[in-house]
Amino acid sequence: MVHALEEVRRTLVPEGVLIDLRPMAGRWPVEVTSDRSRHPIGWLQDLPNELADSKAANIAIKEAARRGWFVRESKQSFRFSYYWDTPEEMREFIREEWSGFTELEENAFSTTQNAWADAGTDRRVRVQLRMHLARWRKR
Repeated sequence: MVHALEEVRRTLVPEGVLIDLRPMAGRWPVEVTSDRSRHPIGWLQDLPNELADSKAANIAIKEAARRGWFVRESKQSFRFSYYWDTPEEMREFIREEWSGFTELEENAFSTTQNAWADAGTDRRVRVQLRMHLARWRKR
């Protein structure tokens, strides 16, 4: 990853900006929501690949800063929500898009189905990620 950051630095204009935007590893909550209520269900579990990738990204950006390639101008985190109309859509999305990085706790899917069935007509399934956002200026 340090090599990739070196290439970014090489191609950025003088005083260019690198935006570091990525999900933070951690247990992401699964909920059934509606206009009237929110039902916490369980968590998505990070798999070893996600934890290793997150750690490697942190190490790489720290090394790039140590080498004097970039100076951090700002850093923050925020929540980003994914919504699905049914528990089945959520499960399929996780299997297709996040395979190898996270998985739904075994009993969380059946709990989600039950909560979804009991919620109002405006019900949806939600997973909230914590996102990392940092702005780095090229030196």
